[in-house]
Amino acid sequence: MKFLLLNGPNLNMLGRGRDPAHYGTQTLSQIEAAVRQRATELGAEIVSYQSNSEGALVDFLQAHAQESQGIIINPGALTHYGLSLRDALLDTRLPIVEVHLSNIHGREEWRAKSVIASIARAQVSGLGWRGYTAALDYLAAVLREEEKRVY
Repeated sequence: MKFLLLNGPNLNMLGRGRDPAHYGTQTLSQIEAAVRQRATELGAEIVSYQSNSEGALVDFLQAHAQESQGIIINPGALTHYGLSLRDALLDTRLPIVEVHLSNIHGREEWRAKSVIASIARAQVSGLGWRGYTAALDYLAAVLREEEKRVY
């Protein structure tokens, strides 16, 4: 199994200037390493990518989705208005889990609005960096269950 791990704008600043009260102290590299370690335990592979540009995320999806089985994405601020990202995610026809480090439903009202949520199988919010590994565990389990049903 191969999963894409996408991170949107400003997530490259985790652990280096992003509000630690909301986003924790882990860097994006540390989070990606934890996800890769868990993927190895599950017999899966992770291909990660971060960009501050919506177009670059779309380009990455279009280039890599065909050889992948699922997507874990923290769209950052694109959560609220990233319609071209949403369309690109939808076009992959892959299962998607949307991840947020902070509890977006317990913060400012505008943060709770997600243009991605309606096309995602699940949304993980408020678990900090552990939300990424929870998303991976969920995707791997669901895909294995669906695989068993096919055969």
